[in-house]
Amino acid sequence: MSQSHSPRRTKILATLGPATDPPGVLDALLKAGVDVVRLNFSHGDPSSQVARAQAVREAAQRVGVEVGILADLPGPKIRIERFAEGRVLLKAGDRFDLIAAENPPPGNLREVGVSYLGLPGDVAPGDVLLLDDGLLQLRVGAVDGDRIVTTVLNDGALSDRKGLNKLGGGLSLGALTERDKELIGVAAQIGVDFIAVSFCRNAQDMNDARRIAREAGSDAALVSKIERAEAIENLAEIVDASDVVMVARGDLGVEIGDAELPGLQKKIIRESLARNRVVITATQMLQSMVDNPIPTRAEVLDVANAVIDGTDAVMLSQESAAGRYPVKAVEAMSRICLGAERQFDHDTDFEAAPRNLERADQAIAMAAMFLSEHIGVRAIVAMTESGGTVRFLSRFRSNAPIYAFSRHAGARRRMALMRDVYPIDFDSRGMASRDAARNVVKQLFDSGMLGVAERVIFTSGDTMEQHGATNTLRLLQVGEGGAAEGLGEL
Repeated sequence: MSQSHSPRRTKILATLGPATDPPGVLDALLKAGVDVVRLNFSHGDPSSQVARAQAVREAAQRVGVEVGILADLPGPKIRIERFAEGRVLLKAGDRFDLIAAENPPPGNLREVGVSYLGLPGDVAPGDVLLLDDGLLQLRVGAVDGDRIVTTVLNDGALSDRKGLNKLGGGLSLGALTERDKELIGVAAQIGVDFIAVSFCRNAQDMNDARRIAREAGSDAALVSKIERAEAIENLAEIVDASDVVMVARGDLGVEIGDAELPGLQKKIIRESLARNRVVITATQMLQSMVDNPIPTRAEVLDVANAVIDGTDAVMLSQESAAGRYPVKAVEAMSRICLGAERQFDHDTDFEAAPRNLERADQAIAMAAMFLSEHIGVRAIVAMTESGGTVRFLSRFRSNAPIYAFSRHAGARRRMALMRDVYPIDFDSRGMASRDAARNVVKQLFDSGMLGVAERVIFTSGDTMEQHGATNTLRLLQVGEGGAAEGLGEL
């Protein structure tokens, strides 16, 4: 229950890594306000991620919070191979070749291997290739068999296994590698709550990942990482095929250029909310905190802007996984979110809301939000099996917190990523809807979240154990001792 007392509405994801492994750090992170942890399957072997997941579940129990686990698949990240000396210093104007062959020789000042053997077919003279997140740029001059001849455009150091992108996108590899498919099995075995698909291009990539996850026995929510130029072109279909959308600003910024990134971030957040999906903003949010105990003003503004744009969650990567101040980074993130939320002037435009709703739970959610906006309520209480109604509720920005009561631990952990939502363990089996209402209002009153004479919206189904059965909305008032008034004859 302690998490429900937190007034922060925006959720925090923190990546685990060497910095979070020492004893006590995980507990401190959860106490500082982490809602979901990220296991980055690009680093370390699967057994280390299995151990971290186990440690998270144990820490969550000790601290007394619901914490989701997100498994982030590596995807088809294109990397150069290794150099004989570990790194080279390249000069503008030099010729430098990329060799797309099995077992290329160790790299040197003139050439290096590249992991994606199909690269020669995806590039043409004049294309610009970006290495190491754009720090080094190469212009393609010619393609000769498996050798791509390029000219170095700027001075810079290049070291082993750095990433490679093509300016403007257009690389044809699919999102799910054979390795990703194996790792989905590991994620299923761990029982993760979210699986993130890197470099997805279209809805098919997400549908394939979902099918593989379900076949492996996982009911995890699927997260699409928007980080390729192609994904922007197919944004609507990708959002519809996902449960959660991540604005993955690292590779996206490299492919489309930094100048386009702020506008695109806003567009992705807007599109996700409009299509009833949860959205995460990620990458380098507090990057200076890898080495420093306080963030820069620019980073504070970056996080605050994402919150004001309506993101559900903000994410720490290297800051928590490998930085010197993982707990301070979470505390800073929490402080910034709270500050931005205080300035956030939401105004739900119900005229723009979708018409002709096909689902009862969506209609109930919209009615609840309309009431919340127009008559003022202290809280919205939702009885939920899967979290579906709660997701619809949280798409509308309101001043009222949403307390989501569910008996399913997995549903509660998935709801831990939704803005404004505070999941609470509650077993409503065998209860009539009005009995459940009476019990949860009393529980919230006893824990100090509701006071006498405050109004509450309560949503549920007639039958408690059915998924997607929400069809009832009640407006209640808290009476003396936490009694729920407005239920008719009790």
